[in-house]
Amino acid sequence: MASVKPTPREVAKVSLRRLRELADPVKAEGVRRYFKHAVQAYGVSAPAVRDLAAGLFRSVRGVWGVWEAVALCDILFSEPELESKAVGGLILARFKKDFPPSLFGKVKGWLAADLLDNWASVDVFCTDAMGAFLEKHPASVGRIKAWARHPNRWVKRASAVSFIKLAKKREHLDAIYEISASLFPVEDDLVQKANGWLLREAGKGDPGRLEAFLLRHGPAIPRTTLRYAIERFPGPRRKSLLERTRAR
Repeated sequence: MASVKPTPREVAKVSLRRLRELADPVKAEGVRRYFKHAVQAYGVSAPAVRDLAAGLFRSVRGVWGVWEAVALCDILFSEPELESKAVGGLILARFKKDFPPSLFGKVKGWLAADLLDNWASVDVFCTDAMGAFLEKHPASVGRIKAWARHPNRWVKRASAVSFIKLAKKREHLDAIYEISASLFPVEDDLVQKANGWLLREAGKGDPGRLEAFLLRHGPAIPRTTLRYAIERFPGPRRKSLLERTRAR
């Protein structure tokens, strides 16, 4: 692969062959039991997946641009196994300095088409690649707010987890709290858990603002979201918030 510029399809073939070689049926069955909804997996460990992605990236570094990496994702995201999707996302994230604004629509299309059809694939991709995208293109923060109202559960979850790494930066807190409130009516537990995770991260730098937000919205907050959001508060305060936000 080093002598000529490899195509996305060639890199995808190498990736899939290597994943099949590393496959562990026992681990794959454990992965399937761990998820609440049906998933497919090779049973390859996360470190091995990351090593594979790193090696494949080295084979194209300097000869590929971001759109070759996008084309690779088109192929690997269409594969059913978790690890295939992870390899594609990890390689694309290596091109984050070159992410163009038009990538926003491409990502939304992948999500809405259920190509990232489980919480792990959404989280791996969005916390890294989409977080980097929003940091590079802050104007898209306003556009991603609409994802919270999208009918697809993975688009909704992505609206929250894309901000996980950005939550520590105060300039994003207004958008984070707006998105979080937009997700309160959603009954999907995978969205509720992601929302609570986001609030917990937002509260690390400003716990007072998080507490005020929770008290203001009170009974509108799903209890699953609330429990995740208050995990880092001391025990007595968690108990108080659970009581003070309960519907009367």
